[in-house]
Amino acid sequence: MFFDQLHKVFFLVSFLFSVITSYSQNKIVIKANVDKNNIVIGEQIHFNLEADFPLHEPMSFFTIDSIPHFEILEQKKIDTIDNSKGIKLTQTLTLTSFDSGHWVIPSFELTGDKPLFTDTIPVNVGFSAFDPNQDYHDIKDIINVLVQKKKEQNWYWYIGVSALLLAAIIYFLTKKKKKPVEKVLYIDPYTEAKRELEKLQKENLSSKVFYTRLIDIFRSYISRRKEIASLQETTDDLVLQLKRLKFPENEFNQLTQSLRMSDFVKFAKYEPNQKDKDESFRVIRQFIDLVEKTNKAETKNSNQ
Repeated sequence: MFFDQLHKVFFLVSFLFSVITSYSQNKIVIKANVDKNNIVIGEQIHFNLEADFPLHEPMSFFTIDSIPHFEILEQKKIDTIDNSKGIKLTQTLTLTSFDSGHWVIPSFELTGDKPLFTDTIPVNVGFSAFDPNQDYHDIKDIINVLVQKKKEQNWYWYIGVSALLLAAIIYFLTKKKKKPVEKVLYIDPYTEAKRELEKLQKENLSSKVFYTRLIDIFRSYISRRKEIASLQETTDDLVLQLKRLKFPENEFNQLTQSLRMSDFVKFAKYEPNQKDKDESFRVIRQFIDLVEKTNKAETKNSNQ
């Protein structure tokens, strides 16, 4: 009887441990720290950001433009580290401050399905230590400097005029006739997108270049047709803006998966198979057709 109860307790503890371990492995972990919490005015510190993503988890990273009371001297590129458990993204910012006082580096948001925030970090900025026992020297009086009159040296003028003449000769000899301005024909966004997709389909490219070209074609089309600044936005921001246009849920979800697959290929060094590439191409092409069909219907209704 005692051994039966002991066996049940052991089984329950093992089950809880496996659940906790599984949950911790599927959780996004973010960290933020500095190498110094006390600096003097003008001294540099390194602000380190880190985000661990489990496998198959959508990735994003912090966007930092400014920090109150601090100046960003250098913002290094985001490093990607692959391991068996997932992907780790890291970045280091070099900061300094010229405001003395007790300041706090605020928390920053990691956007996603469940936004995460870093901890705030206190930093004391002060003056260098003052030693009252050290000898200090008085400020010296102003020293008068005798200014000698420069003798007239006409050869300066000859050199200047000669240089100007030489520059004028070189300019006229190398001046090229202006080429006639070529007229640029307007190409409809839909026509341009379909033409670029056909060219892409015929080319044999690496996965990274293929996905980069594919998503650039889609972003360019959306930017021109829907006037969305898609070329400068992250994938998450673009998805959020497209969601407001209320496209069919199934097509929208397929598009979202293709956009995030592109991020995995470009930033996480994921190598898709040919089936994945064909599916992403099909989804992008059909979604462009859907946007064009919707746009024509809206134009027709507004003209009635």
